[in-house]
Amino acid sequence: MPTNAKTKTKRATARKAKKAEPRSSRPKATNAIELLKQDHREVEEMFEEYEDLREVGDEATKKQLAQKICAALKVHTHLEEQIFYPAAREATSDNDLLDEAMVEHAGAKNLIAEIEVMDPADDLYDAKVRVLGEQIRHHVEEEEEELFSEVEDSDMDVAEVGDRLTARKAELTKEMA
Repeated sequence: MPTNAKTKTKRATARKAKKAEPRSSRPKATNAIELLKQDHREVEEMFEEYEDLREVGDEATKKQLAQKICAALKVHTHLEEQIFYPAAREATSDNDLLDEAMVEHAGAKNLIAEIEVMDPADDLYDAKVRVLGEQIRHHVEEEEEELFSEVEDSDMDVAEVGDRLTARKAELTKEMA
């Protein structure tokens, strides 16, 4: 959906205000759902920033941000697939919803792999980043509106799973640096 200059200016101003707040002062996630939602908000902000750059940004900046998005999504999908989804599957027995989430991850991974080897000057680069963003927004909506509520209603120890996610995220982030 196209956006006008006024909307872009508002978004850019809001992002600058958020960036002024140091990440360390942002509240730390205390359970699995809070941690995953925090990841969702961070990647959504990056996609919005990319959209603003798409028309006015230089290729090097676009490439750097796209790589940052891809890295964040790779860590996030790993956390969900290796820790959160197995725990959610056991706690909720909602195989259909979790199977669909895994298929959505596979589609995102394919786009990520394509974006990572492309150059911003290549045909379809911006389109692939945009489609990845759309897929992720859809995936996040389903997780937050359906899966997370099922998990909250289950007997999953979201604090313990959150601790495991936090520890593994630190490891993966260090490995990717």
